[in-house]
Amino acid sequence: MTQTPSSTTAAALAAALGAALAMAPALAGAQDGKDAAKDMEKCYGVAMKGKNDCAAGPGTTCAGTAKVDHQGNAWKLVPKGTCEKTASKTSPSGFGQLASFKEKKA
Repeated sequence: MTQTPSSTTAAALAAALGAALAMAPALAGAQDGKDAAKDMEKCYGVAMKGKNDCAAGPGTTCAGTAKVDHQGNAWKLVPKGTCEKTASKTSPSGFGQLASFKEKKA
């Protein structure tokens, strides 16, 4: 059976529509991830040894490189508004900070 130009076009259109519909959930998930990131903040001094998200200071590279618990220059992403309510044994205030700090003795 030979296809006419209109049946070929219809088949291509159906395939393109199917592909677009299949990608929709993935694109929605990506947007949800961006929205979720906007609801988070960097919190210094609350990450446990090796559990930081990034910025662990000199001698380290990034995620998972904090040398000690509650390292003052290592941060963890936390929900906005919770950082300064989260305990930190090395913070001058006893809570997480929105900027890196020099640790006090735990």
